[in-house]
Amino acid sequence: MSNIIGITMGDPCGVGPEITVKALAEMSSEDRNATRIYGNLATLEAAREVLGLRLDLKPFVVDLPVEGAPLAWGTLSPVAGDAAFRFIEKAVRHAEANAIGCIVTAPINKEALNLAGHHYDGHTGMLRSLTASAAAYMLLASERLKVIHVSTHVSLQEAIRRATTERVLATIRAGDAHLKRIGYKSPRIAVAGLNPHCGENGLFGTEDDDQIAPAVAAAKSEGINVEGPISADTVFHRAYSGGFDLVVAQYHDQGHIPIKLVAFDTAVNVSVDLPIDRTSVDHGTAFDIAGKGIANHGNMNSAIAYARKLVAGQAEKRNAS
Repeated sequence: MSNIIGITMGDPCGVGPEITVKALAEMSSEDRNATRIYGNLATLEAAREVLGLRLDLKPFVVDLPVEGAPLAWGTLSPVAGDAAFRFIEKAVRHAEANAIGCIVTAPINKEALNLAGHHYDGHTGMLRSLTASAAAYMLLASERLKVIHVSTHVSLQEAIRRATTERVLATIRAGDAHLKRIGYKSPRIAVAGLNPHCGENGLFGTEDDDQIAPAVAAAKSEGINVEGPISADTVFHRAYSGGFDLVVAQYHDQGHIPIKLVAFDTAVNVSVDLPIDRTSVDHGTAFDIAGKGIANHGNMNSAIAYARKLVAGQAEKRNAS
């Protein structure tokens, strides 16, 4: 397995090119040589000019054409949406061929992606499709709080339908396996309830008793260190305070709100249960500040650091075997 990480540039009209170039410029020469950027060289060079940096980008860029590049910063464009898709597709194929060990994704714009005819709900769904995977889970990781989601980019009504025993159990298993992979011997997992106070014995709904509790029981029977369902209004505080290593959130906002409250600039989005490794920034394209050279690249640095940890873990596993 390669020790090289591949950074996809994201939407060419957003802040992705800037934060990617900033991160590359700050790397040690050793880390820079173990990095490839999947994007458009003309756009990256325009970002470098905005930032006032002097760095030869050519040796580190897998250059893919974008008609009219560099495009205008901060604009919604199907050309940019198609380019963002092609950057990711190329990186996925290289990851499958072991040319890179992990993909780090800069932000894409879902509207631009769909305008270009690529109908995905975001990176996770796209990666699942590109790798022909049966499932993929979004895990948000910060220093003191980690959350994995049963469902993400669907309506709240659909999220309730998806909180089945089978899906909740699969999410628990995926989270347990991932944390063990990054060094947790017996991860302490909490499963958040779906309804207020976990339904209050059926007063506010029966899904927690009928669907979620059986999944927790099944996971326990497999030896997984898991508790729940636990009321969502307390479980994240308990995890943040050190009581749990991971929380299973039932839907997008239930997991995203606490993470973005406590780790807005440092949380990393990790795709779990794919045949390739992928981490990502946990923010959007920020069209309003794109091209101004002021985008914060701290989240990108965190995503890169997590990717290098995954790559190092792969190497250790190979050496042990």
